[in-house]
Amino acid sequence: MDQTAVQAGQMAPDFTLPRDGGGSVTLSDLCGGKVVLYFYPKDNTPGCTVEALDFTAAVADFAAAGTTILGISKDSVKKHENFVKKQSLGIALLSDEQGRTCEDYGVWGEKSMYGKLFMGIERATFLIGADGTVLQVWRKVKVPGHVAEVLAAAKSA
Repeated sequence: MDQTAVQAGQMAPDFTLPRDGGGSVTLSDLCGGKVVLYFYPKDNTPGCTVEALDFTAAVADFAAAGTTILGISKDSVKKHENFVKKQSLGIALLSDEQGRTCEDYGVWGEKSMYGKLFMGIERATFLIGADGTVLQVWRKVKVPGHVAEVLAAAKSA
């Protein structure tokens, strides 16, 4: 993916994006608490569904660790709302239809599946500290066990 990708120790790029259920979320408005920002390829696909359900199951644990969870993909708000309703998700899903935030975080790029190249979102997670600094980055995320690893990092941050 992008060589200018956001790294641990850098300030997290700020953004304002529309969310499921209406309204929008601005990252800088969440200062004072930690944020898990996870980028995923597409609503209602197997890996993305498992990841969203895993984060939903751990919402109370993340909240106890002073951490907000935000999922981001290029799906529309309407697709996010259908995904949330169908899966009974308890996390905010933000729509980055223009892809600017994906590009700012370096998660948009060329991918390969079954020998075909295409542009898409790399599954990646960023743990952002209360001061807006990126504390930890997970790239090329494998879903099983990922949420537990992120939660452990959030608790110790």
